[in-house]
Amino acid sequence: MHYEVLRGHVKAVDNVSFQVNLKESIGLAGESGCGKTSTALAILRLLPWNAKIIEGNITLGGENILEMTDKEFRNDIRWKRISMIFQGAMNALHPTYTIGHQISEAILKHEKATKQEALERAEKLIELVGMEAERVNRYPHELSGGMKQRSVTAMALACNPDLVIADEPTTALDVIVQAQVLKVMKELRTRLDISMIVISHDLSLIAETCDRIAIMYAGKIAELGDVAPIYKEPLHPYTEKLISAFPSVIGPRTELSSIPGFPPDLLNPPSGCRFHPRCQYAMEVCRKKEAPLIDAGNNRFIACHLFGREKA
Repeated sequence: MHYEVLRGHVKAVDNVSFQVNLKESIGLAGESGCGKTSTALAILRLLPWNAKIIEGNITLGGENILEMTDKEFRNDIRWKRISMIFQGAMNALHPTYTIGHQISEAILKHEKATKQEALERAEKLIELVGMEAERVNRYPHELSGGMKQRSVTAMALACNPDLVIADEPTTALDVIVQAQVLKVMKELRTRLDISMIVISHDLSLIAETCDRIAIMYAGKIAELGDVAPIYKEPLHPYTEKLISAFPSVIGPRTELSSIPGFPPDLLNPPSGCRFHPRCQYAMEVCRKKEAPLIDAGNNRFIACHLFGREKA
């Protein structure tokens, strides 16, 4: 997926491929600008006017949703089967409508229900995410940050979707409220049997909510696999650096490491592996040839020429 800008084409998401299984939660992690949110917007077909999917498929239940007309996608897929918890609940809610009105709007659009029935369902959804039913009559400015985030979560669940995409669901929340929101997300997964894609740069959030994780760098997937093995023994140098840069309260104190340099300009990405200018293990082949995402065994995939060799 590329963005057209005055200077050329920004290769924001390039050859990204992953699968979300039934009742599974997968996390997308990486630095800002690595393509996480663009991937989510592509799935929901909410890309801006200057973005274009060059090639590839997005399939849901075996059907390529990119081949649907806009009307078919709006009526049959978006919010009915795939919904999204948008980043920043402060800006995701309309300030002049009540919470109940905004939740019931999706129900009325996609299902045969009266306004009263939709409002009653909105009340149940509000209770489901841990708030009092009377909050449906409140306006966004009357709610705390945590309540707004829960309201946005309730909106995403309005039509019982198969897949919920959560984009930075704890942004701008204090640590206590973050813990409450994470608890709600985990409980909803168990109770509703939904699949989830959780987008975050916070590795602890993904560890709490996801079964698998895809580490993204400069529009590509660097490493993909089950959360625990990747956190314990990262194979890709970028994953290794990313995890070592994150503080841990477990084990002895260690000095946090940083990743030297800056992410590449995706208007003109470097040849070969996009991480090689910042990689301490870079070899000549890394500068010349892009590493494909290969099966490393045990449900693990890695895009690195170093895999199978000794680190220098």
